[in-house]
Amino acid sequence: LLTLKESQEKIDEWIQTIGVRYFNELTNLGILMEEVGELSRIMVRQYGEQSHKESDLGKEISDELADVLWVLICIANQTGVDLNTALQNNIEKKTKRDAQRHADNKKLR
Repeated sequence: LLTLKESQEKIDEWIQTIGVRYFNELTNLGILMEEVGELSRIMVRQYGEQSHKESDLGKEISDELADVLWVLICIANQTGVDLNTALQNNIEKKTKRDAQRHADNKKLR
């Protein structure tokens, strides 16, 4: 199993050796939107009300999630974001901000 830090390092190495270079940040943002769209399409068909199409056969949520994560890690690498630190800070922020909010939400009961 890879940590976030190891994942960032491994993807950076792959980009530098096999991928030649990172796409620019805006291109990666567009690619991220495409990948999220592909994930959405599969989830809507698996968990929602739409029926599958021939082009959906063989597509897996796990692979689509990995594609999203890959591009997120690329964006983090090229913008200098340490995802371990960012995620830890985000968990702390949400824990403080939402300490009672969700427990008090009647819609969640």
